[in-house]
Order: sequence, then C-alpha cells, then structure tokens
Amino acid sequence: MSGGHWAVIGLLALMAFLIRVAGLMAGERIRASRLAWMLDELPGLIVVSLVASSLIGQTLPTWISAGAALGIAVITNNVIATMAVGVLAFASLTWLGG
Repeated sequence: MSGGHWAVIGLLALMAFLIRVAGLMAGERIRASRLAWMLDELPGLIVVSLVASSLIGQTLPTWISAGAALGIAVITNNVIATMAVGVLAFASLTWLGG
C-alpha cells in the first residue's frame, strides 16, 4: 500500500476517535444539564422508533400481531411473554390466512 492509503486509514481512524470523544463530551454535558431526564427515556424511544419504522408497509396480520404484542407488553411488562404472544399471533394469523 502506498503512503496515500496509510494517510487515508490514519485520517479515518482519527475521525472515528474524535467522533467518539465528542459523543462522550456531549453526553457528559447533557447529564449535567436540566435535560438529563431525556437520557433515561432514550433506550425505550429507540426501540419504539425501530418497531414503528419496521411496521410501515407491512400486511394486516403483522399489524394485528404487533397490536397483540403491545397489549401483552402493557399488561404483563414481560419481554418473553410479549415476544411469545407476538410470534404466536403472527403464526396463527398467517397459517389461517394462507
């Protein structure tokens, strides 16, 4: 590899490091501010956004299964029960429909 290749690799490594340091510094500043409560809610918000974006364009059995899983999640607050009901609902709806 040429010196140019090594320069690009070095620059990319430096930028990756600086992005991580900037994230750590920003996180510490947010923790010390009045907006710290948002960090506590962030994991749940990320999960909800991932699920919501994956449901776009899905079929009706998928939406019904997601609704059943949501109901079980609200009632039981149990991840395993939520996943089991969602999978069973989807399997039964697709088996009955197909």
